[in-house]
Parts: sequence; C-alpha cells; structure tokens
Amino acid sequence: MSDNKDSAAEHYKGSLKIVGSILIIWAFISFGCAILFRTWMDANMPKIGNAPFGFWMAQQGSIIGFVLLLLAYTFLMNKLDEKHGFGEDS
Repeated sequence: MSDNKDSAAEHYKGSLKIVGSILIIWAFISFGCAILFRTWMDANMPKIGNAPFGFWMAQQGSIIGFVLLLLAYTFLMNKLDEKHGFGEDS
C-alpha cells in the first residue's frame, strides 16, 4: 500500500511540474509575444503575409501556440500516467 501512495505522490509532483511549465509557456505566449514584445517583434522580425510579425503573433500565433500546448500537455500527461501505472492500459 505504501508503494502505491509513493507512486501517487510522485505522479502528483510530476503533474504539477508539467502544468507549471505549460502555464509559464502560455504566459510568455499570451503576455510576452502578444503584448509586451509586440512592438519589438514588429520592428525586428519579418512580416508574415502583409502583417507585421507582432500583430500576427497576437492574432493567429497565440492560438496556434495554445493548440500546441494542449497537444504537449496531452502527450506529457499520458507518458506520466503510464510511468506511474495510471495509464489507460493499466
């Protein structure tokens, strides 16, 4: 029984690390790229189509980033679940 509690505790710690990392990346994409660094990106990065890069990142890039974060979260959590015996096949 103690081994199961240890595995659950390690799973919980691992899931907190994954969620924390995802949230930091999300904050960088949403606040950093779309708001704080938008002017710098407009001036220093190439245009995408007719739109400056900062504007593009604030509009479409952030949405693409969020979808990629969802996919990364799914992959990482499934891997963590399997490692600790909580996977769908277990």
